[in-house]
Amino acid sequence: MYATVRTYSGASGLADELAARADEVRGVIGDIEGFRGYYLIKTGDGAVTVSVFDNEAGAEASTKAAAAYLRENMPDAAGSPPQISSGEVVFSI
Repeated sequence: MYATVRTYSGASGLADELAARADEVRGVIGDIEGFRGYYLIKTGDGAVTVSVFDNEAGAEASTKAAAAYLRENMPDAAGSPPQISSGEVVFSI
């Protein structure tokens, strides 16, 4: 499995806006081959998202899809570009 963590800072309304568009987000991320899960975490100054896929290709596709979705649908809500970390999941419970 591979996971991608995106940290959006300075975007206080992003989590609420994404949650309000849950069906759209589900279609954007959930339709990528190898999808396992997506988590949206509301933080004090923005949001963190975690996408989990069967393989690295799915994780990379999710980053591109998320960026395109935000650029097209919520360009002002995301603030500055997110800090992105991706890698192989080596342990889960």
